[in-house]
Amino acid sequence: MKKWYAVIGDPIAQSMSPEMHEAWFRENQINASYIPVHVKADELEAAVSSLKRLGCSGWNVTVPHKTAIIPFIDKLDETASRMNAVNTVKVLEDGTLYGMNTDGQGFVRSLQEVYALGETIGNVLVIGAGGAASGISFALEDAGFGPITFTNRTFEKALQLSGGFSSGSALSFKDAESAIGKFELIVQTTSVGMNYARSGIPLDPSGITEGTIVADIIYNPFETDFLRIARESGGKTLNGIGMFVHQGALSFELWTGITPDTRKMIQSISTKLGGN
Repeated sequence: MKKWYAVIGDPIAQSMSPEMHEAWFRENQINASYIPVHVKADELEAAVSSLKRLGCSGWNVTVPHKTAIIPFIDKLDETASRMNAVNTVKVLEDGTLYGMNTDGQGFVRSLQEVYALGETIGNVLVIGAGGAASGISFALEDAGFGPITFTNRTFEKALQLSGGFSSGSALSFKDAESAIGKFELIVQTTSVGMNYARSGIPLDPSGITEGTIVADIIYNPFETDFLRIARESGGKTLNGIGMFVHQGALSFELWTGITPDTRKMIQSISTKLGGN
């Protein structure tokens, strides 16, 4: 019997997850399909119930539902529980909805793959305080990175998130810009700069120290204004394609037991979005 999987979010038209997972199903000769489902905030509970009732075997969760979906999930793994965010749901044989989060591990894999870091990095700045910021930061801390400083448009949210980390602290956007030269790794986790979102930058990275690694988890466009300014200021930049592919590969493996070809997929998406 053919299985089917999905990705839910609002908006959802921009997602490349269907294209990626369909390619992996074909490459691994798996009889399954993967579809995008547009779910608004007030429809989330009903959508989760419908996905289960209609026989969906699992789905990915994207903005803005990663935290909001938790009350409708039966069981969380340790990572999703710590992060208070779910990006992957697996429907177990008994119908239990099992929530997981592969975002953080996907980001760390992409970072280490590109820069082959021989040792971990101190003085990390994370821009944003949502589910993606939480997931990435927990994974960074687990991998030995830190201390981690959070900054957000709403300072209270950054301060609240920082309390969950052994070496966490928080700064306002203004203070983060003033201190930006002291950070060795900067991770931009907000939607500012995404094709469908408002253009611009969350804060100005031009004051970075040369050689600073600057990452933006957005993968479309290929280079956001934030990354362009960081690159022009001497930064070593990383867009969100690697994280997107690696988090998706982890979801795929959790669903199917098969590890897909991530390197080929990263190259394919990079080429499509205008990279080399």
